[in-house]
Amino acid sequence: MAVRWLCSLFGKPFDGGKRMDHGVPQQQQQHPMEQQHQPYHPQHPAMMRLYEVQKEVASLGPQVCTFSGMQNDRDYKRLERELTRLLLEVDQVDTEGKPELQGARKRAAQEVEGLLRYLEENASHPSRLAIEELSTHARQLVDERVVAPQRSGGVAEINDELVDALQELVLRLTQVKTEGRVPLRKARYRALTRLCAVQDVLEGRTQQQTLSLPLSGETHEAVNRINQVMVKVSVARSQLVALLMGLSGRDSCAHLSRILTEMQVELDALDVSGNAAIRNYRKQVVEEINGLLKHLDLEGEGEDTRRYDLAQNNSIREIEAVRAHVSHLREGVLRHCMIGDMSFRPKAELQSLLTHLDQVDTAKNPCIREARRRAVVEVQAIITFLDLREALVCRQPGPGEHPSHRAVWLVLGSLSDLQAQVLGFDGKRVDKSYMMLEELLTKQLLALDAVDPQGDETTKVARKQAVKFAQNILNYLDMKTDEWEY
Repeated sequence: MAVRWLCSLFGKPFDGGKRMDHGVPQQQQQHPMEQQHQPYHPQHPAMMRLYEVQKEVASLGPQVCTFSGMQNDRDYKRLERELTRLLLEVDQVDTEGKPELQGARKRAAQEVEGLLRYLEENASHPSRLAIEELSTHARQLVDERVVAPQRSGGVAEINDELVDALQELVLRLTQVKTEGRVPLRKARYRALTRLCAVQDVLEGRTQQQTLSLPLSGETHEAVNRINQVMVKVSVARSQLVALLMGLSGRDSCAHLSRILTEMQVELDALDVSGNAAIRNYRKQVVEEINGLLKHLDLEGEGEDTRRYDLAQNNSIREIEAVRAHVSHLREGVLRHCMIGDMSFRPKAELQSLLTHLDQVDTAKNPCIREARRRAVVEVQAIITFLDLREALVCRQPGPGEHPSHRAVWLVLGSLSDLQAQVLGFDGKRVDKSYMMLEELLTKQLLALDAVDPQGDETTKVARKQAVKFAQNILNYLDMKTDEWEY
């Protein structure tokens, strides 16, 4: 039955006909048509029709509960149409005025209505709209800078600015809240995988090879052939980016895969024996083609629940274990600092945790990457706190110290105290303590801005480092309170 499937998907028990968490519809523990003591024989026309409806609901339930699109999608309209039809058919079942049949019909109608409601809620959920908005922004950016120029015969404008803009969109996508809803998790995951694939394609491109030797077509005919393939690879790269971002209406992954495979065959057939430079050139082009091919398996990406439901992911568990250890060390550091004891300095242990995090397998999953990045930031925050505390304790200013340099160190002392409070903060952005910390940190930035180095180079460097340090504390406070989820 459809609702049995829903409950197994979300790991929820039956609750007597109430709705599950996140708006997933749910049946009674025992449907009236399944009760042991039926006042009507199962062959009764009304009961048989309700059985038929139940079978159709069972086939539509999994589709509804994993649908991750928008209300204007073809699949949404199809599911809505099918469910509406079932609802009308349930309403037309003749109960002959009998309470038992009326109850069975009512429950069947509630189940269909629940699926309709769940379908609509997820497709119009604010988080789903946010995912679509970010995806649209990414498509516009890639179309303007990469796809459109290539189609018009120009050159794609790929630079650090474009790469940084895409990375910013990736980070914003990872911060979209899904409330544990499978359709929202799936939508976010699919958007992230495609955007990360585009990043990989753009960052991994090989420029037109300029060999150290003066090789030309006359020197070795294979060079011209490889250069021709490189031109095709450039076009294929643009086509792949268009496919990944949904900007290609005609091409398909299968078609592009055939084209890239033909390029590989063409390169393999070239005779480059006796020339190591040309062999290396061909090898680099083949590797780039392989890099494009690996991104062509995204057609079914995100269909496997395990890929986007990360609660039981081994890498996430590993990261969470490190975070628990970090939390324990952080509490110890703050406890000792409160009593002025600087003997507890677990820097070696913290460094080993950073090494551990670096070895966590993210499987190129953007959400796991972000989880690891955040754990790294937590470790680094404690290390920088310990370093500054030690520097403040060991500081021995001489009589000739520049006044501006002394002013920077006074600010650093205040920042160290504020960082201790930030490390121990465990609230939300609406809390007064959060707003107070944010205001005090901003004041320290203003104080640093007011410091006049008066031409002293040491002060300039110190002030620059202090500003970066203050901004890092603000960013860490922001990260702790952004309610990010896997």
